[in-house]
Amino acid sequence: MGLVVSDSSTLIHLAGIGRLALLEKFYERITITPAVWREVVEQGKGRAGAVEVANAHQAGWIEVVAPADESLVRLLRRDLGDGESEVLALAIERQADLTLLDESEARRIAGMYGLSRTGVIGILIRAKREGEIESLRAELDRLRDLGGFWIEDRLYHRALVAVGEE
Repeated sequence: MGLVVSDSSTLIHLAGIGRLALLEKFYERITITPAVWREVVEQGKGRAGAVEVANAHQAGWIEVVAPADESLVRLLRRDLGDGESEVLALAIERQADLTLLDESEARRIAGMYGLSRTGVIGILIRAKREGEIESLRAELDRLRDLGGFWIEDRLYHRALVAVGEE
């Protein structure tokens, strides 16, 4: 796969359940923006994702790239946070093959720009289908228990149906 750009949430939540390595396995390289780096590694010090993302960056499979179009970033900031704004601006500029987003407004805007997108649940569905995890239900329950990751019941059940666990 070509360029894959990730937001903070995907990194934090996958790291929180010990599954950040799925990103390297599936995509080989992940690109994040300076705002995502700050959010996860600097402001997130001591929390899930901070050490894991810093280590992945040092290992070379997570790279930090700033979007060039500051006016687009400013426009996106009207509706989104810094991380999502930079991620979408970079994905649009570089015509990313995939954008990793969990926040619903960011996903909606990505769709308006024709960006291909998935999030933590989509990655875990792929992991189940490819035999990388034993139980999607167990992983989703761990995500729910982490706090900060809300999964609508309907989506939870649809994901389980998609992999034959419901």
